Amino acid sequence: MAAADRKITYTAAEVAELIRPLTQSVEALQKENAELKRKLEHMNEILANAQRARFGQSSEKKTYVLSEDQMSLFNEAEICQDSKAEEPTEETLTVKAHARKKKRTIDELAKNLPVEEIIIDLPESRLTCDKCGGTFKLIGKKLVRRELIIIPQSEKILEYYSCTYACDKCEKDTGFAHIITTRTPPPLMKHSLASPSTVADVMTKKYVDGVPLARQEKIWARQGVELSRATMANWVIRCAQSWLKPLYKHMKRQLLEQSVIHADETVVQVLKEDNKPAASESRMWLYASGEYSSQHIRIFEYQPDRSGKRPESFLKGFSGCLITDGYAGYNQVQKVTHCGCWAHARRKWREAMPDGATVKTSKAAVGFRYCTKLFSLEKKYIYADVKARKEYRQNEVLPLLEEYFAWLKSIHPEKGSKLEEAVRYSLNRKQQLMAFLDYGDVPISNNLAENAIRPFVVGRKNWLFCDSVKGAESSAIVYSLVETAKANGIEPYGYLLLVLSMLPYLGKSPTHEELEKLMPWHPAARHREHIRK
Repeated sequence: MAAADRKITYTAAEVAELIRPLTQSVEALQKENAELKRKLEHMNEILANAQRARFGQSSEKKTYVLSEDQMSLFNEAEICQDSKAEEPTEETLTVKAHARKKKRTIDELAKNLPVEEIIIDLPESRLTCDKCGGTFKLIGKKLVRRELIIIPQSEKILEYYSCTYACDKCEKDTGFAHIITTRTPPPLMKHSLASPSTVADVMTKKYVDGVPLARQEKIWARQGVELSRATMANWVIRCAQSWLKPLYKHMKRQLLEQSVIHADETVVQVLKEDNKPAASESRMWLYASGEYSSQHIRIFEYQPDRSGKRPESFLKGFSGCLITDGYAGYNQVQKVTHCGCWAHARRKWREAMPDGATVKTSKAAVGFRYCTKLFSLEKKYIYADVKARKEYRQNEVLPLLEEYFAWLKSIHPEKGSKLEEAVRYSLNRKQQLMAFLDYGDVPISNNLAENAIRPFVVGRKNWLFCDSVKGAESSAIVYSLVETAKANGIEPYGYLLLVLSMLPYLGKSPTHEELEKLMPWHPAARHREHIRK
């Protein structure tokens, strides 16, 4: 009876109710599987980018994308085969010349070096002819070879004496001698052995060559001079604060008068900073004039944090075009035209591209190709004047960007993916990325700032940190001077030697005109042969 009472038919609603737990379980597993798949793809993207950063090509100039008209090297023969193709003849065959990098000749390498001739002549004892007893006479000489020799750095102490003179006639006539005393050149630092050449050498080695003071101490010791790193640090800080700071402030005023400024920042660690642990991160900011400016200026500024109020304060009074990366802190800078960086946009697409990506298989590859085409178009008018470049951008570049942003809106990437990040980067910064179209003197990327701040980043790998806030501020001053000198084609050591030699004569408060004559772009500074590259 029990078997007969068992229900064997069910309505659709009852079936749905019976299998609901199973359906929910399947849906939960599918959802979990999709999430795990998304996380796996994300981790694969991170791994691919890490491997690309470590082992791959660092330059972004060449594309990583295979377009539809490109082919794999492995099946090139099969694709290109044509049995009806004509064989080339001597008349039709032309070989394109290879563009090889020209090697520098010995004359080019040695053109700026002094030359000393070593004449290998006969001693007097051998000037007598062994055949007839006559005398050999010099009839010519032939250059056999050249050698580049190194003369090690030498040091010496200069002792300055002032001389006192008395007029014997005044003393004879009046009984009182008229006495005058000569004045010695003003010292760089009182009661110190520091000279302009010594301090310029220490600064150049640390801030241009990346040699920490600890290593310089050992170099001095090998040369027989006991010069401690503490003494050298004192020289750098005192000279930067006393003599170089007025030049630094003058350069900053000149920078704020420019029509275009690039900005970037990087990490710096300062051990002795108020209210901050030694392991915390501070920031070194970089501001640079545009590449089309006649005054190439690079200003570094130390700040304890990455707050947007730092560039806002530094750029107070500037009203031109500000070119930056995607950091939102720069939005606090008011009364400027914010311009984006297409190199960063292209980098986002590159990071989203899987290995072996083509424009047929990867949307990231399509985005990367758009950016690459933009850079190619810009190269065509790289040497044009500002007006012509603006007209060219409106006619040729604008249509490409309109097509690019229309294409972006058609993409629906998975949330959290690198592709979604690349799409969001461009869409969120459309106004900034399009701003350059209205200005012929605004470049399409912030590469100038990245290149300008790179010497600091490279040097940081050697000296690792700044000991104090004063040291970090002094480093910013010296970096500003040497990088501005390099940007204007001036040899850094020669420029530091010039300004450290001249500024003590001008006193603590030099005039605007006096400082302007010491700027690397001023003819009064540039005409000195010993500071030119």
